[in-house]
Amino acid sequence: MKVAVQQEDLQLLARTLQEQLLTQVPSGKVFQIRCAVNKDELMILIQHPAGMIVDIEQVFAVLEDTLQSLPTYREQRIQCFLRLTSEKLPYAKRLITIKQKEEDLGIWEIGNTEDFGDSASFPARDSFSGATNINSAFIAEILEEPEAETPYDPLEDAPDLSTTHRKRLLVVSPLWLGAGLLVMIVFGVGGYLLTRPCVMFECKEIETAEQLKTESRQMMNRAKSENELVRVKQQLETTSAALNVIPHWSPRHQQAEELKTSLATQSDKINQVVTALQAGAAAEQKDQTTTSSLEELQARQHLWRQAIVPLETVNPNSELYNFIQPKLLKYRINLQTVNKQLLAQEQWLKKLTAAKGVASVAMKWQTSAKSLRELQKVQSTWQVAVSALSIIPQTSPAYPQAQKLLIEYRPQLARSRDRATLEQLAAKSYLQALSIAKQAKDYEKLNQWQAAAAYWEQAVQTAKNVSQDSLYYTQAQSLITPYSEGLKQAQAKVELMNTWQQTRVDLNKTCNAEIRICTFTLNYTGIIVKTTPEYEQAIQGELSTANPENPDSTTNTNSHWQVLQEALTVISENANLPIVIYNSQGQEIYVRTSGG
Repeated sequence: MKVAVQQEDLQLLARTLQEQLLTQVPSGKVFQIRCAVNKDELMILIQHPAGMIVDIEQVFAVLEDTLQSLPTYREQRIQCFLRLTSEKLPYAKRLITIKQKEEDLGIWEIGNTEDFGDSASFPARDSFSGATNINSAFIAEILEEPEAETPYDPLEDAPDLSTTHRKRLLVVSPLWLGAGLLVMIVFGVGGYLLTRPCVMFECKEIETAEQLKTESRQMMNRAKSENELVRVKQQLETTSAALNVIPHWSPRHQQAEELKTSLATQSDKINQVVTALQAGAAAEQKDQTTTSSLEELQARQHLWRQAIVPLETVNPNSELYNFIQPKLLKYRINLQTVNKQLLAQEQWLKKLTAAKGVASVAMKWQTSAKSLRELQKVQSTWQVAVSALSIIPQTSPAYPQAQKLLIEYRPQLARSRDRATLEQLAAKSYLQALSIAKQAKDYEKLNQWQAAAAYWEQAVQTAKNVSQDSLYYTQAQSLITPYSEGLKQAQAKVELMNTWQQTRVDLNKTCNAEIRICTFTLNYTGIIVKTTPEYEQAIQGELSTANPENPDSTTNTNSHWQVLQEALTVISENANLPIVIYNSQGQEIYVRTSGG
């Protein structure tokens, strides 16, 4: 995997991973994430303070899920490390390999910024990694060649020497007139041919051309401006045109043709430079105003290329070389500036395209999400798309469309976040209901029915709080019936325990007077009362001291026992428990069954 690094993309990736750890991992706020590239491989470092317990598998799982939703084109290997803030070496390492299908198209590239040096050609565009299955590439090579110039025709402006000579023939009858006319024609034509330029006499046109051929090189070498070159070019063209008057039968004709070729070559060199300077001037005029339009930047790039390419062909031995070098250097710098602007704008357009791909994946996932983790994955994918669009500046041509997409994507992100939050709360309530019910059962084992009833009631209410729109709703509803039954049983036990408490109070009052009348035990099977020896002795003493002739003594004794029996019976009825009364020797003296 070749990872081209741009600082802002690494920072965006780090922030995205940080947000996911913050929302999905306990104490996620203490994690610090750094992203870097080493030997064309992406590396992610997560560090945290010492003294805290970290679920390593959960941390790496969150990173992997988030990276799966980030844009990439092909299989990628990513090194992840965990270390303590105070340590240099990591204590945990994980190699994450991103593999996805080509049907999922995405967003998020780590871009490349190139330096174009002195090259006049525009660099090829970097590929932008897309969202989920980020195996598809959007690589588009843009190698624009400068438009070919129209070849210069050195004979384009030459006058047409072909003429039609109309000969007027005089038809005369006399023979002498015909002979005279013939002599006149011979001498006339011969005289005309001999008097043409550069036939018999000196040739000023060639002398002028020879002189300009030599001087034009010096003039070109001394030229300081475009206007001076234009004047030299005009002289060359004028002098070259003057050589056209030399006829073909002139012995200087061949020399004239050679001079015309030489002058035309010089003129072409100047014309090439002048054309380039004119293109450069037009580009400079456009550069005086700032623009973010991709089309305008491409037009300026084309103009600078038109200015640079002809100047680059000038031979170092040429008289024009020293003149064009400062211009060429300046033009290259200006082209590099435009190239960087164009690359930056194209990078924003790539981010826009990638964000749309990631959003498409998020839209697809959110329709099929059936678990909390899948919903959180949908949320993080929408977050990636929104974050990528949010950083597109106003100066970018992608800004207007990015703002329109944000209007559409931000509500989707909010809905996915709300749904994930709802599902997270539902999961929390469901798990809490299970935990509370377990505590209620533990209290039942300890016969602490008051506490058990309170926990059963809390478990029922917690299960009812699970939202009907959540995936846990059905599971939570299945808990309400058994938990309600547990609550009912616990409340019955509490009521029974309260009754028993009152029964114990009543028994204590009945069995304790001036002397200890009886002892008792109370359990689920009933009430067992046993009279004390003290009480029985007191009863016997009353009988022995009683006057046999006085029947009231025996009556009083029987009455005392009857009162005790009736009091114990009332307590039994209130507690709805059977009661058995034994004497101190363990003999059963009274029995009352429940309801009898």
